[in-house]
Amino acid sequence: MASSLRHFAGLACFPASHAAASSGTTCHLLRRHAPDFCVFAALRPIRPPAAFSATNACPSPAEQHQHPGHQEAVPCHDSDPPALSSAPPLRVGILGFGNFGQFIAGGIQRQGHAVLAASRSDYSAYCADHGISFFRSVDALCDEQPDVLLICSSILSTESVVRAIPFHKLRPDTIVADVLSVKQFPRNLLLEILPPGFGIVCTHPMFGPESGKHGWSKLPFVYDKVRVAEDGDQAAKCDQFLSIFEQEGCRMVEMSCAEHDRYAAGSQFITHTVGRVLSQLNPQSTPINTKGYETLLQLTFIIYAQLDNLERAFEKVRRMLYGRLHDLLRRQIVERVHIPMISSGKFENGRSNSSTASFLSPAVEEKKHVSPVASVTSLTTLQPIASSSVQC
Repeated sequence: MASSLRHFAGLACFPASHAAASSGTTCHLLRRHAPDFCVFAALRPIRPPAAFSATNACPSPAEQHQHPGHQEAVPCHDSDPPALSSAPPLRVGILGFGNFGQFIAGGIQRQGHAVLAASRSDYSAYCADHGISFFRSVDALCDEQPDVLLICSSILSTESVVRAIPFHKLRPDTIVADVLSVKQFPRNLLLEILPPGFGIVCTHPMFGPESGKHGWSKLPFVYDKVRVAEDGDQAAKCDQFLSIFEQEGCRMVEMSCAEHDRYAAGSQFITHTVGRVLSQLNPQSTPINTKGYETLLQLTFIIYAQLDNLERAFEKVRRMLYGRLHDLLRRQIVERVHIPMISSGKFENGRSNSSTASFLSPAVEEKKHVSPVASVTSLTTLQPIASSSVQC
């Protein structure tokens, strides 16, 4: 019975050219006694002929004669382009190869791309163990002309790192990307310093070595193609670079740098405020910690670490400012160097500052009539303030 159904279904669903050759009595019989047999035809698997099922090659005339029903299903074009080969792996140079740089390098390598690293600290042993080319200077790394230059330095050192890049050694279409947790700052910095042809991609992996230690699946990755040329290979290389994180399972979020910073300001404010409150409570781990309590403990630990980093950053800036003021005082008192500070109520660049000028002019005039020893007080209390505002 099943074979009869298949037989009738095949006759009922034949093309018109073949139906004309069949008996009209048979078709009338099918329409009268089995009007719905065609529904069974959809259940039959349609298998292409073995001669060309595994390839896209056009069937020969003999095969077309044997399988006339497949002539329209397999179009044949002599001018069909050959299959495109996959793009070659990227060569990604990482500037700043600390904990986070090493973490990002792992994902890049898992996707089959080469990693080149340069850092102030010596990570040559680590790189040798992980198949990474380590360079002791940015110049040496740039001699290798990587496709993408990824900046993984701290926020405080980012500007000095970018300004130290020898752009003349790189290809003019090199892509420069960053992974800072703020985005407007690196965007403006890169637009200011990079030559016009260089691509700029600002990214922020919203995870780190701790939260991403078991994989990057479904973790958000924010990016902004700030400046990517559509013509040439730059756009393709940019997409290939972003596909590293997409293939790792990240949830890709394209967002402008300004929008990112607005969102981050709100979320980080809440996180740090709650973390500060928790730090005052001094929560302790217990033998029966729940997952929620573990999250609170982790948040407290992160906030402690961030506050410690912030304190060290402020201390570094304070030492820099005090060192500059000390050097300025030494030059004024010992070397008797003229201070290009105030002249007729204007700074050296011509901008007026009448209130500051009126406040400091008497002290400057008084300096002409007192000894160097007596002028130390006025220099310490007044002049360094004005000088720092001009030169800093």
